[in-house]
Amino acid sequence: MAVNTEAYNTISKELAEKHVTLVAVSKTKPAEDIEAMYNLGQRDFGENYVQELVDKQAQLPKDIRWHFIGHLQSNKVKMIAPFVHLIHGVDSLKLLQEINKQAAKAGRIINCLLQVHIAQEETKFGFDEETLMATNVNELHQLANVRVIGLMGMASFTEDKEKVRGEFRLLKSLYDKFSAGQPDGQKLSVLSMGMSGDYAIAVSEGSTMVRIGSLLFGAREYVK
Repeated sequence: MAVNTEAYNTISKELAEKHVTLVAVSKTKPAEDIEAMYNLGQRDFGENYVQELVDKQAQLPKDIRWHFIGHLQSNKVKMIAPFVHLIHGVDSLKLLQEINKQAAKAGRIINCLLQVHIAQEETKFGFDEETLMATNVNELHQLANVRVIGLMGMASFTEDKEKVRGEFRLLKSLYDKFSAGQPDGQKLSVLSMGMSGDYAIAVSEGSTMVRIGSLLFGAREYVK
């Protein structure tokens, strides 16, 4: 299945009216599908794999805003530092320092989101509440080539909508607390939470950015 034009038009209009940014998750999808959605007006695309992102960036329009939304390994930061628009999954200060280092080499300032672990699954990465709130804000702002502009989190994979809502609500409260601790003029502006199955709940709980893939591109086909 290629791009679901009807779904894209409906969802993008709905989110635009609520001032929520739509990141179209294009991982494993061919460049032709991304170009088709680009031609509908979409500019923000999310990728999970560094090499796939590098390959697509080289062959697609240069005004695309590429979001890296997967688990980023420190040794691969240099591959995306020259062009990435926003890195969603910064789960340690060590990774943030490496992004800062590679951004300096590329002559850029890279926007980043700190990933917060709000789900019960052990497989999800991120800061826990205690570590996040203990983070030295001054240390963050001493990194001249990165800018922490918000938080990101993923809810548990469950049919229990109230559980999902509770996790999103927790992340929104942490976002508000963490933002309040930032220096004047540097408050957070992005709360990235919500995917194809739960974005409506996320938006109702204060999300400003959602990551949607299967609703727009159809189910992914993974090579076994």
